[in-house]
Order: sequence, then C-alpha cells, then structure tokens
Amino acid sequence: MNLSRIPLSTADKSLLGIWNRIANRLGELIGDSFLVLVARLSIAAIFFMSGQTKVSGFLTITPSTYELFRTEYALPLISPELAAHLAAYSEHVFPVLLVMGLFTRVSAMALLGMTFVIEVFVYPDAWPTHLSWAGLLLLIIARGAGKLSLDRLIGIR
Repeated sequence: MNLSRIPLSTADKSLLGIWNRIANRLGELIGDSFLVLVARLSIAAIFFMSGQTKVSGFLTITPSTYELFRTEYALPLISPELAAHLAAYSEHVFPVLLVMGLFTRVSAMALLGMTFVIEVFVYPDAWPTHLSWAGLLLLIIARGAGKLSLDRLIGIR
C-alpha cells in the first residue's frame, strides 16, 4: 500500500509534520556516536561479568569453570581446557577493548562469533538473549566505535 496516495486532512498533515520534526530532533540529539557508546558499554558489561564468573584473582581459571566446559559447555573439536581459557580471556579482553573503543569492530566480531558458538553448541534455546547480543554487536560492527573512542583518536575507521 502506498501511503503517499492516501489523502490527509490539514490536521493530519500538521500532526505528521510535528511528529516528523520531533523524530528528526531526537535523532540529532541522540546520534550514532551515543548509540554506539551505549551499545559498547552494554555488551561489554554482559561479557565481562560472564568472564568474571570463570576466574579468580587475575584471570586464574577456576576448577568449576573447567568442569563446566567438560560437561555443560562441551564443544566439538576443542578440548575443555582450551575452551575454558579462550572463553575466559575473550570475555575479559574484548569487553575492555570495547569500553576503550579500541579495535572496536574486531572486538565486536570476536564476541559475535562467540555468541554464535554459544547459540549453536551450548544454549540453542536462549536465542532471544543471543539475538539481543547480536543486535548490539552488529550495530557496533556496522557503525564502528563512534566519536568517543580511541579508534577515532588514532584514525581507525
């Protein structure tokens, strides 16, 4: 249906005009850089907090983490010990890089890959959660780190 052909009354046109001006102003006030900053901080917090459950002290993998990767998080083609280390380190390094806005797209792609592995091999029924993570990560991949980032400071697009 082509909405441009539906006749609008003067009142409808003025309401539409007011709404469009408000929507444009909101878009200008919020902007991509702020959206990406919020996405970076949000997804970084999710992964970093998950990483914290796998370690004690300074990135020392806990025995319970190894057990989880032997049982509940078991992955094909990779040993539980290696998977535990990769997950724990990834959940610390990439979120820190996202917060700083450094190598942002690469970090977001790595966490998107991790999200895919979790969805396919570990918790396939958790797709609504994983889809929300993917949405944040895809926004970051598409838009980059934004103005408030080290990427911008050093000229990484």
